[in-house]
Amino acid sequence: MALLSIRNLHASIGDKEILRGVNLDIEAGEVHSIMGPNGNGKSTLAGVIAGNEKYTVTDGEVIYKGRDILAMPVDQRANEGIFLGFQYPVEIPGVSITNFMRTAVNEQRKYRGLDPLTGSQFLKLMEEKKKVVEMTANLANRSVNEGFSGGEKKKNEIFQMAMLDPTLAILDETDSGLDIDALRIVATGVNHLRRSDNAIIVITHYQRLLDYIVPDFVHVLYEGRIVKSGPKELALKLEKEGYEWLKEL
Repeated sequence: MALLSIRNLHASIGDKEILRGVNLDIEAGEVHSIMGPNGNGKSTLAGVIAGNEKYTVTDGEVIYKGRDILAMPVDQRANEGIFLGFQYPVEIPGVSITNFMRTAVNEQRKYRGLDPLTGSQFLKLMEEKKKVVEMTANLANRSVNEGFSGGEKKKNEIFQMAMLDPTLAILDETDSGLDIDALRIVATGVNHLRRSDNAIIVITHYQRLLDYIVPDFVHVLYEGRIVKSGPKELALKLEKEGYEWLKEL
């Protein structure tokens, strides 16, 4: 059984249908990249899987670990191991990253019937995971994303992913606005977290990210459907030829 199986998924915002029958299977141990023009449903698909309530699912199912998760509230999906890295991470003034992550980690442990981490255990874990994205101590003590550069925000997203250790991570345009050094750090962090028992969905416009995070499969989402799937070389075709040829499919 696939870790994630999506069948005939239709979703709307208000009266506007965005997803028009998405089908997708993802196995544990795989990295899938979803590409496509703006406004064709990539972020909508990520939001529907994660449980964003602004989207209305009108048909289809999303099976994760053998269960249809569409009726699950967003916090339960997160506790079940689904992580969404945002394209535009929000600022949370007055809440330090350290306190934010300790609450998140211990809430997840509570859901799974585990004791909360002690202060020393948490700090040890945090120091270990900070190394994944080359995060400085100063950055970790600041308020969540407040005053961060684009690269710092994306590094913080991958740090959160490392701390929460999700089974399914969805990264929505993590490369957006990154310079080459930040892109390398973020991609190295993602690769470090890749294992045989988890899966990663990378949503991107650009093949350059896939030079660093090599996907097992590339899917093209166009006009609300996955119209083409293939190996990593498909991303090179999109980079070279654009998306105009999709109209012929």
